[in-house]
Amino acid sequence: MMEKSDKKKDEKPSSENIENSIKSENEKKEFTETNNASEEEKFKTIEDKLLRTMAEMENQRRRFEKERQEAFEFGGFNFAKESLALLDNVDRAIDSFKNDEKLKNLDGLDKIINGIKIIKNDLISIFKKNGIEAIECINKKFDPHFHQAMLEIDDTSKESGTVVQEIQKGYMMKDRLLRPSLVGVTKKQGKKTENKDEK
Repeated sequence: MMEKSDKKKDEKPSSENIENSIKSENEKKEFTETNNASEEEKFKTIEDKLLRTMAEMENQRRRFEKERQEAFEFGGFNFAKESLALLDNVDRAIDSFKNDEKLKNLDGLDKIINGIKIIKNDLISIFKKNGIEAIECINKKFDPHFHQAMLEIDDTSKESGTVVQEIQKGYMMKDRLLRPSLVGVTKKQGKKTENKDEK
């Protein structure tokens, strides 16, 4: 009889055994949870790196596209800037022929001047095809972005700061300044002159 009861006692789980099994189950849960959490963190880290890399690649692509576009549009910028001297020299040649006393009475002078003007018009046409155009400045308000003031002129008929003389033409290449216009600008009327007039 005792043996049977001992066996039954052995078969029943002890409170110590139950606690141990609960502990082990809890440890297993914690281990799987930490594993799952660390895997999620790893996934988030990888996803974040991937998104950053993709954003960086997109920025580089845009930068490259912009540089390529600018190179296409403004590749001849320096060449165009230096070519403006040709137009200046053509204008000087026309003026010198017109103002030379010895050449004024020459029979073929008009033909020579007309020939030079044809060359000038061809140059202007080539420039226009490439987006290069002269800046219109006479009677415009002085703008330091497009004009360079070379002298001040007394002119009470115009508002002060108005461009009244063009010394050298300025040019734009699309939306970029190739060369500013060298200009003469009307003076600001000082208070001293106003006081003298009042007296």
